Amino acid sequence: MTFGLITLAWHDYNGWHLPRYIVYPAAAAEIFGGAAIQVRRTAKTGAVVLGALYLVFALRCVPPIFAKPQIYNSWGNFFEQFSLVTGAAIVYAGLSSAWSRETLSRMGGILFGLCCASFTLEQAFYLHATASLVPKWVPPSQMFWAVATTVSFALAAVALLTNRMALLAARLLTMMVVSFGLLVWVPLVISDPHNHTNWSENAETFAIAGAAWILADLLGEYRLNDHRPR
Repeated sequence: MTFGLITLAWHDYNGWHLPRYIVYPAAAAEIFGGAAIQVRRTAKTGAVVLGALYLVFALRCVPPIFAKPQIYNSWGNFFEQFSLVTGAAIVYAGLSSAWSRETLSRMGGILFGLCCASFTLEQAFYLHATASLVPKWVPPSQMFWAVATTVSFALAAVALLTNRMALLAARLLTMMVVSFGLLVWVPLVISDPHNHTNWSENAETFAIAGAAWILADLLGEYRLNDHRPR
């Protein structure tokens, strides 16, 4: 919903400079989908709307990937949007009787694990840019936290893809991404509230954290209801 309001306020989505006839329907879909997904009766509809919207945005990143595959920024943009697709898909599938919790948990872990692998590479390729975002007052140093969070993304990716300590990884991943929003993007929004990038990155960070939280809840529910011998 916040993403939709930001899109309306700046007449643009995530700094992509899209035509107005795309921007306004996208903003309406984000606001409607965000509201609908909060209520169980309409959650599936909201998940479909949000999943379809972010899938379109993810696919929009594909042509730049083919044009310049050596530039990782386009790959990173794709998986950032695809992580939001994954969160919406988990909500939809979780409310559908057609999917078993075991299958859904594995598919969710694999898809989000791939996104985490991309987050790892994106931070590794742009390590100095990542370090520059870390508040200088956080000890021991900006580069330390840039490397530490990159390694954490890598460990989360391995855990989710191999299904080893996946629940712990999803919970810690959620906490880490939320901390990005609280320590990096919220202060930047406060210091420069007229900057569209600050608002968009803030909303996207918390949206990705929400998708990770959705996965963590799914894995926790599956573990709670799994009565097989361990």
